[in-house]
Amino acid sequence: MKRDTKEASATSAATRKLRCAVYTRKSSEEGLDMEFNSLDAQREACEAFIASQRAEGWVLVHDRYDDGGISGGTLERPALKRMIADIEGGLIDVVVVYKIDRLSRSLIDFTKLVEVFDAHSVTFVSVTQSFNTTTSMGRLTLNILLSFAQFEREVIGERIRDKVAASRKRGIWMGGFVPLGYDVRDRKLLVNEAEAVLVRRIFQGFAELESCMKLVHALRAEGATTKRGKPLNKNDVYRILTNRVFLGEAVHKGNSYPGEHDAIITQAQWDAVQAILKINPRIRINRSRNTTAPLLRGLIFDSDGNAMSPSHSRGRSGKRYRYYVSQALLKGPVTERPAIARLPAGQIEAAVTDQVRALLRQPEMLVGTWRAARGMAPEVTEQEVRLAMERIEPLWDELFPAERTRIVRLLVERVDVRAEGAAVRLRLDGLGGLVRDLTAQGVAA
Repeated sequence: MKRDTKEASATSAATRKLRCAVYTRKSSEEGLDMEFNSLDAQREACEAFIASQRAEGWVLVHDRYDDGGISGGTLERPALKRMIADIEGGLIDVVVVYKIDRLSRSLIDFTKLVEVFDAHSVTFVSVTQSFNTTTSMGRLTLNILLSFAQFEREVIGERIRDKVAASRKRGIWMGGFVPLGYDVRDRKLLVNEAEAVLVRRIFQGFAELESCMKLVHALRAEGATTKRGKPLNKNDVYRILTNRVFLGEAVHKGNSYPGEHDAIITQAQWDAVQAILKINPRIRINRSRNTTAPLLRGLIFDSDGNAMSPSHSRGRSGKRYRYYVSQALLKGPVTERPAIARLPAGQIEAAVTDQVRALLRQPEMLVGTWRAARGMAPEVTEQEVRLAMERIEPLWDELFPAERTRIVRLLVERVDVRAEGAAVRLRLDGLGGLVRDLTAQGVAA
């Protein structure tokens, strides 16, 4: 009776089912669309090996773990991650691959995988390289084979890098993101004339404005976009201004070489922009601010109806003081001077700006603005106008001085200075135009 029990136990142990998972991988996507590809060939060989071990209780799991077009130098592979999750869930007993390098080409990564296998009592088998990871000899063989696999991967990488470097030195386009102004045909960059106009506009605009943000505002107002159709931002403009590909050059690791493609800009345009970029940004911003047109030029009048013109003086320390001065005072002696003949520019500009912002918040402005905007763009709704006007206020503090000047001059028709304060008259057509532009740009969305 005891002998029968022992024989039954031995038979049960010998025929214990071992759930086998087949893992396949191919580095490139070439040929994966074929009816029978490399992944299928690997799987067929592994399934045949599992079938040969049926007497040992090996059975194939139904899930497929195939990674096509993914390098063996990383563990970030969808099918591999799914297989590891199933191992940790106790669903797999044996992992079968065609060759070791199908699972990994990195010795460090493979060591991590073997630790996972050991922790869950999973055996690893390579069909073409027979060994068992549970023995010291098997582990030694595994490490030797993996060392050669990693060496092969590094040699291939070096060859690819050398090929890319040599090709770039010859000016050959080696792929990657296609820059604005070019299209790729037969693996060569060809000038896209419509986009090339925008590239030249960016270089010319920066040379004139000396400010990326000012240029971005101008480009967005013109509806300029990236190659993918998104509005240009500061980083997009900066990348264009510093990309030597527009000079007809190929760049590799900081070195530039004559390219096979045609240039979009001239060397003189490139040099002018680079000279500006070398200037400290703070200096460029201050220079830009100093060249901004006076906010109320042509808009402000004294109590007698005389125009007030911008003027300035310098103190002993060299500090610049700005004013608005009545034309009656500037033209010479008069019998009666205006009650207010001179105003500090900063104070009156701040007062007018505050009034403009306050007027924009008044509910009664909505109807007039909607009518003005509807006259320019009939499709604009009252709801869109309301939302756009609500957005102008929060955006104000984020605008550059030049942009604030543009908006104020767009909205203000006249400023009359009185002893009791400044009376601001708004232009509803200008307000309607601003709302239309904001709505078109999606500010009200």
